[in-house]
Amino acid sequence: MNDDLLGPVLKEWQELLPKLLAFDMEIRRLGAAMLKCWEKRGKVLTAGNGGSAADAIHLAEELVVRFNKPRRALAAIALCDSGNLTCAGNDMGWDEVFARQVEALGNNGDLLIVFTTSGNSPNILRALETAKEAKMLTAGFFGKTGGKIKGHCDFEFHIPCYTTARVQEAHLLLYHTLCQWIDSQIAP
Repeated sequence: MNDDLLGPVLKEWQELLPKLLAFDMEIRRLGAAMLKCWEKRGKVLTAGNGGSAADAIHLAEELVVRFNKPRRALAAIALCDSGNLTCAGNDMGWDEVFARQVEALGNNGDLLIVFTTSGNSPNILRALETAKEAKMLTAGFFGKTGGKIKGHCDFEFHIPCYTTARVQEAHLLLYHTLCQWIDSQIAP
């Protein structure tokens, strides 16, 4: 078997990496907004479906526990608790599972970070609407064409790629870079 498995993936990454450099200032702007939120005793909420839920959980734990170095805990909650999700899904419908939690936990000055590879997840769009009603800042990590989410977040990370795995890998690279920048700004 001489099939080249890694070559096509690396080719996609060669095309994608230069496009990610454009997010440098947006990462810094989001990080600064997050620091300002925490200075006022606010919190960051994260949400996503499927693999994007894993990203939402991963980002929240990097903030609460630590990334690369010891530092104070930073308030972050992933809205991916199975009890809340299944209860809201059963009683209110799947489109409301994140919006209901944003309504319960989000306050003016807090920040909602959402992950959606398509940019079209109805429950993510509803969560963003609810966050805006609560006067929260919003950040979106999305891919493909940008979908319906494009243009609806204060901070946007649109990965212009149609391969779901590459979009999710790019999201990971960007939010790990965000965590690294945040670590650099906080004294141990």
